[in-house]
Amino acid sequence: MRVFVTGATGYIGSTIVRELIDAGHQVTGLARSDQAAASLAAAGAAVHRGTLEDHESLRAGAAAADGVIHNAFKNVGPDTDFAAACETDLYAIQTLGEALVDTGRPFVITSGTAVAPLGRRCMEDDAAAGGLRSESEVAALAFAKRGVRASAVRLAPSVHGDTDKKGFVPSLIDFAREKGVSGYVGDGANRWPAVHVLDAARLFRLALEEAPAGARLHGAAEEGVALRDIAVAIGRQLDLPVTSIPADEAADHFSWFAMFASIDNPTSSVLTHTRLGWRPVHPGLIADIDEGHYFKN
Repeated sequence: MRVFVTGATGYIGSTIVRELIDAGHQVTGLARSDQAAASLAAAGAAVHRGTLEDHESLRAGAAAADGVIHNAFKNVGPDTDFAAACETDLYAIQTLGEALVDTGRPFVITSGTAVAPLGRRCMEDDAAAGGLRSESEVAALAFAKRGVRASAVRLAPSVHGDTDKKGFVPSLIDFAREKGVSGYVGDGANRWPAVHVLDAARLFRLALEEAPAGARLHGAAEEGVALRDIAVAIGRQLDLPVTSIPADEAADHFSWFAMFASIDNPTSSVLTHTRLGWRPVHPGLIADIDEGHYFKN
């Protein structure tokens, strides 16, 4: 299959590209710079120049492909305009989907488990509960009624692995180093689902190949890892004390990351296993932290 991939040179996207090529697919990646183009060429992928804001480029890339995986999204960080990033994502999805209308081709978009209701076990059948990122998922799945085999892969907050440099775990490590303690909010019982990046990449490939139109799929190998356990693992590696941060002090301690450090998002992937036969095989989050690669400069 000829597959057009956005975000193809990012942490997750580059792993998806390798998974697709290894499975025999022909990949064309969106590249916004010479460096990105060189990276794609080195990986064995074709290069399509453009950006998420260049809708003509997106339309052309999708129209020339047998399927599309949309993985690009601006990194969430202290300087991110999240509303603007979500708006860009929404318009990109609308553009890509329009190029695939009435073709029956697969269109896999990246969403997050936190778009569903929080504080209880999230299931694949749970519709997006509102919020900026939810609009992208709703827009993508609407194409299932317009002749597109559209599906959404909801990724866990922690997509971990040995090349993870800007994700949620590195952020917690940065705060631990800065503050001199490995912190968690309140009793630390709130839970993050987690998935290894290699297992996540395989899920994207299976979604491309097999997911039914309108499917919501959960990239959660572990249903929920308590934040206190994550903080303990980080403290162990950094030889720092592990400390509870009162909820009313979380914003001072974690700054922009306070909302993510407080999220309770247990997530089931039972239906994803059933629908696609997806079986994660790579190390869990705590085991991955214990391997030590997150702490090498």
